[in-house]
Amino acid sequence: MIDNLPTYISLTFGLTTVATLLLFIWTIRKSKSEETRKKATTVFIGLAIWLTIQLVLTFKNIYNSDTNSFPPKIMLIGILPTLLIIILLFATSKGRQFIDSLPLKNLTYLNIVRIPVEIVLFWLFLNKAIPELMTFEGRNFEILAGISAPLVAYFGLTKAKLSRKVILIWNFICLGLLINIVVNALFSAPTPIQKFAFEQPNIAILNFPFSWLPTFIVPIVLFGHLASIRQLLKPKN
Repeated sequence: MIDNLPTYISLTFGLTTVATLLLFIWTIRKSKSEETRKKATTVFIGLAIWLTIQLVLTFKNIYNSDTNSFPPKIMLIGILPTLLIIILLFATSKGRQFIDSLPLKNLTYLNIVRIPVEIVLFWLFLNKAIPELMTFEGRNFEILAGISAPLVAYFGLTKAKLSRKVILIWNFICLGLLINIVVNALFSAPTPIQKFAFEQPNIAILNFPFSWLPTFIVPIVLFGHLASIRQLLKPKN
């Protein structure tokens, strides 16, 4: 935990994490595939267990103790497993069937969680837990993805006022915004790979509940974009 951090910041982020989980499960339950819908409970339990594991790791100070270890523990224990699961889903036929059965509109709405995340990041900067470059006053423009997501979902996928090409471009742009902040966040953390923000490093992601950002919220959003791009690149039935 970060000392002297106002409770409302941790509470807001915790609720944002829960909202991300529920929105993802809602996306699965809205699938046209009955087989996919049946997996919603299993996925929910699996993700809840993963969140609990991350909670335990941060409360035991696994991530913020011995920050000189290489590779950084949060990358090895918290981020790498989620990337491997995403790769596995795209590499297997059953995984691709699962991906293709997810409703594009719901995957798009999922990006709304980026709005409260950006607000929390700004609060963390004001409380000297992350550098300014990780906020919308610095190098982070993620909030634009969150604000535009419901517009793209409604006008592009509900009202069909936007072409698939426009929606595809939007996904690529938002994916780029996500990669940008991930790179800046990792290189700002107090680890052997730190390159930026030595005067105010990114200590938040090594502490609860903010470790859920790189180990849960970011992978979910990343998966959503990759799944959307795959669907949009496929010929429309």
